[in-house]
Amino acid sequence: MVSLRLQKRLAASLLNCGKGKLWLDPNESTDISMANSRMNIRKLIKDGFIIQKTMITHSRSRARKVKESKTRGRYSGYGKRKGTREARLPSKVLWMRKMRVLRRLLRKYREFEKIDKHMHSEMYMKVKGNVFKNKRVLMESIHKLESEKGRDRSLFDQFRVIKARKRRYRQGEEDINIAHQINLFF
Repeated sequence: MVSLRLQKRLAASLLNCGKGKLWLDPNESTDISMANSRMNIRKLIKDGFIIQKTMITHSRSRARKVKESKTRGRYSGYGKRKGTREARLPSKVLWMRKMRVLRRLLRKYREFEKIDKHMHSEMYMKVKGNVFKNKRVLMESIHKLESEKGRDRSLFDQFRVIKARKRRYRQGEEDINIAHQINLFF
């Protein structure tokens, strides 16, 4: 058996891989042993007597499968948990998310003039005080307040109309009384 250390070293250098990744054709070992320069090794590589072995890959199919099922919520029981609930998902982060959602809604409602600045500031402080559990509850509260406001406004308008009517009626009565007194006087 011929020693092919030099050839292996040169081929590994040319192919940019390790010596263990090389396959030297055992039938052509005499030709390979004669090659003592990089140029000769290049020729052998071109002829296919020296080949770089393919990469042995570690299959990730099982890992992908497990990862996919984790996204669905599997493998998250008590036995898989390391760290407290607070460490895994801090309550502060949950609070921040909730606040940002609710404040964004308030900002949007104010920009589109669904609520005025007074209601905005009032609701903002209620949001800060944790009065609303989520966006739906806040929206319902706003709509309820708006409907109450509308009802109050319509009642106030009706009251004003009635008051004006009474005033006109009284004015008319006074006019009639004055005319009556004038008629009596003349």
